[in-house]
Amino acid sequence: METRKVQQTGGSTYIISLPKQWAEKVGIKTGVRVSLQAQPDGKLLIDPILEGREIKTKRIDVTGCEVNALERDIIAAYLYGYDRIEFSSKRILAEQKQVIRKVCYKLIGPEIIEESSNCVVIQDLLNPNDLPIKKGVHRMFLIAGSMQKDAIRALRTADHDLAIDVSQRDDEVDRLSLLIFKQFRSILCGGRMPDSAETSIGEYHDFRMAASPLERIADHAQRIANVASKLQQPVRENVMEDIEALNDTYMELVKQAVDSLFDANTSLANKVIDEVDDLHARVEKLHASILKLESHEIMISLGTVVDSLSRIGDLGSNIAEIAINSAIIDK
Repeated sequence: METRKVQQTGGSTYIISLPKQWAEKVGIKTGVRVSLQAQPDGKLLIDPILEGREIKTKRIDVTGCEVNALERDIIAAYLYGYDRIEFSSKRILAEQKQVIRKVCYKLIGPEIIEESSNCVVIQDLLNPNDLPIKKGVHRMFLIAGSMQKDAIRALRTADHDLAIDVSQRDDEVDRLSLLIFKQFRSILCGGRMPDSAETSIGEYHDFRMAASPLERIADHAQRIANVASKLQQPVRENVMEDIEALNDTYMELVKQAVDSLFDANTSLANKVIDEVDDLHARVEKLHASILKLESHEIMISLGTVVDSLSRIGDLGSNIAEIAINSAIIDK
């Protein structure tokens, strides 16, 4: 680590010199402009202006490439931060093109801008300023919450169409999760933070951590929806009411956990963790009542639902723990 002595010029301006080795590495010369970004923790981020920034390009030869491996390569290149991915071969197979299109749908930003029999080019068109990480995490919570609400509604009403709709919405949560991971990786590699005036690197880490349990909550909503789509008979009313009440309690705790993260509220976070622990006995009681049902199929299906609800509560606790870890720096 190098240090610099702060000097004063003109009576009102403080100046420091920049390390020559770093300046040469990033292309800073006399007359070049740099941006100065104040961060919440008091640090000042000095970043070269990105006018004329070179587009990062990844070239992939897909000759003989198996489709599952191709899908993994595309996602890896996206997460690494490549702006442009060029696929080439003497003849790109229709199945390979289908995979490229499918992955573009699963990701936020990349679009196919060029396509021929031997070349396909996708480019990331997203401006990072359009979706800061906090906004992305909040959007994940809203979608996961609506999925869970509708999954339970589909279970009560045996609405198979609604259950399918819930399952399809999981793709949007996955897309946001991958974008958040990409944003954080970009910052670790020296990229610019789009909202550095409001969010520190430490907060970026914490919100990226919170994205994982939110993605898992959406997965459990999809799991419950899958159960609802296969039920052939209605759930007994008293059991359904208990499931709905438990779901409402858990989702309120998840909301409070997310609020505690955004507000750095450790008291609320600890309350969430304690209340989730207290619900374990209630879950066991509901499991016991399900085992008394006449239909073996219903017992297995509803057992799966209650297990997912319990896991959603645990994931809410995980978010609350992240909130505590994130807020401790301000104490």
